[in-house]
Amino acid sequence: MSGGAPPRWTVFWRTVWGRAYPRVVGLQREKSWLLFDVLLPLLQVTAFVYIYRAIQAPPEFTGFVVLGGAMTAYWLNVLWNMASQFYWEKETGNLELFLIAPTSRMAILLGMALGGLVATTVRAVAVLALGTLIFGVTPTVADWPQLVGVFVLTLVALYGLGMLFSSLFLLFGREAWHLANLLQEPVFLLSGFYFPVKALGVAVALAASVIPITLGLDAMRQLLFPEMMAQLKLLPVGYELVGLAVLSVVFLFAAHRALRFMERLARREGRLTLRGQ
Repeated sequence: MSGGAPPRWTVFWRTVWGRAYPRVVGLQREKSWLLFDVLLPLLQVTAFVYIYRAIQAPPEFTGFVVLGGAMTAYWLNVLWNMASQFYWEKETGNLELFLIAPTSRMAILLGMALGGLVATTVRAVAVLALGTLIFGVTPTVADWPQLVGVFVLTLVALYGLGMLFSSLFLLFGREAWHLANLLQEPVFLLSGFYFPVKALGVAVALAASVIPITLGLDAMRQLLFPEMMAQLKLLPVGYELVGLAVLSVVFLFAAHRALRFMERLARREGRLTLRGQ
């Protein structure tokens, strides 16, 4: 194809790399951010650990807290660096460039996700490692392939949800900031970041499973602390893997449709919100 336009997939992956690159480089240039990103979440984890120790909870609950503290990094990255991204790009005047660029909006968001995933994973691994060393957590991995599968599917579904939110936040205009604030703490509770989600009741826990990290955390805890989770699990790991796979497909499909709707709204009607703001 000499002299012509590059193939669509070439443009797609170049877009992904172009949006991921600034985030990866930014992590290296601002090393002080990494210090705060690790220490501040570790303080919250420490608080919950001492609460459980004060009430003489089983030592496995310390592991539940450390794992949940590590996974909060991914939820916060989805909420602030994915869901709110297009809204902030609109505020800074860059969104019009994204909409007229001859590339996929999914590629733009995927690049942002992969770039943010690097910094987020560094933070999560640091919290997990420090928490394990400081508090003496000794997990027992029951099945490595399943554990990796659960983690990957959780991230795919979670970032699919973030892509969907990125369009919805933009379509609903100025409420995006308030909606992001509103979703932060309730998800910590409903997803069981610091306790087994079954404690909320089976009905509430199943309803909260629409948030991918709910099933992901429950499955990972079963695979890391099988004896304690035998009585505290929400569903068997196999069922939760299927649920995460379904959520991944649903959220990615919904995100694609929402992005297409946003593009049509911008190009045909000259507006970016449902209220004509």
